[in-house]
Amino acid sequence: MDSYGDRSLIRDRRIQYETAGLELPDLDRDPMQQWHAWHAEAFDASVAEPNSMVLSTVDLRGMPDARVVLIRDADQFGFTFFTNYESSKSHQLSARPVAAATFAWLDLHRQVRVRGSVERVSDSESDEYFASRPQASQIGAWASPQSEVLRDRHELMRSFVEHEKRFAGHPVPRPAHWGGWRLVPEEWEFWQGRPSRLHDRFRYRPVDGRWQIDRLSP
Repeated sequence: MDSYGDRSLIRDRRIQYETAGLELPDLDRDPMQQWHAWHAEAFDASVAEPNSMVLSTVDLRGMPDARVVLIRDADQFGFTFFTNYESSKSHQLSARPVAAATFAWLDLHRQVRVRGSVERVSDSESDEYFASRPQASQIGAWASPQSEVLRDRHELMRSFVEHEKRFAGHPVPRPAHWGGWRLVPEEWEFWQGRPSRLHDRFRYRPVDGRWQIDRLSP
């Protein structure tokens, strides 16, 4: 055992994926409909945070960056999530309006990967979602200068209390620096774990106005 502990706990940890697998006839021709089917099964299976996705971006130096965000809508236009427009992720998306996302429903041995362009949602969409949030979360959007350096947590909490007093007894408006982004998928991959690491992978790509589905080697 070295200073990092027993690394065999990492090296030797394996789970055999004993699932029925995935075949082409099982897939919906519309990848968003297929995503919704899997999302519903993840929700029904009580998978933790089925709305969570790892959002990957690229900064101005060409360095990749990633973080977990929660999607708040998924429709024919793409996946919508909300954040501070002054955050690192928003600056990266503004400079390079492309992103990748990964949904990992590990309890079901499933993964969905998406790549595509990004765009801001309309102000009305951001206003509607902001109005649906708990008031404490609304105040938090005003109080937190996301991604900026803080002296300590007390600085953040002081800001929260100040804004709490500011909006006491009044509806909290959406700050101009907060709103939604939409990831518009241009390529999808659905992954289902199988025994012996012979997993099922299917990729959707647009060809001549329709989605072409190809099986990929694991």
